[in-house]
Amino acid sequence: MKTTGKEDIRSHCAVNYGVEVFGDRWSLLIIRDIVFVGKKTYGEFLKSEEGIATNVLASRLAFLEEQGILSRAPSPDDGRKDFYTLTEKGLDLIPVVLNIVLWSAKHDSKSYVRGAKEFLARLSRSPMQTSEKVKTLVRNGGCLFPESR
Repeated sequence: MKTTGKEDIRSHCAVNYGVEVFGDRWSLLIIRDIVFVGKKTYGEFLKSEEGIATNVLASRLAFLEEQGILSRAPSPDDGRKDFYTLTEKGLDLIPVVLNIVLWSAKHDSKSYVRGAKEFLARLSRSPMQTSEKVKTLVRNGGCLFPESR
């Protein structure tokens, strides 16, 4: 995939900019994996059930880092591994991801999130407040469903 620097954006329509930066399937799934289950390494992302190819994963991680959505740092335990975390710009995508969750829960009768009734109810009642709590949680190294890892 071609890297999209700011000068390569096709148009500065707000929807187009978002789609070019984070709107592909794999970018959103990487963000999901960080927010929902706390994945941090290349190997952990590779194990996601959607089956991302190794070259696609490497490309998406590099692109998201280039765009300022992810930051990468060596693992404190194993210098051969890198940890990926959301930057403030990446954390600002959490409300977008949570709105996708609400939409999917409404329209996909088999959605996994339907099993998290308390979370869905809280998100439906107060999406902005829930988004801010999730941003704080993830900013501090946590995730929504650590037991799902």
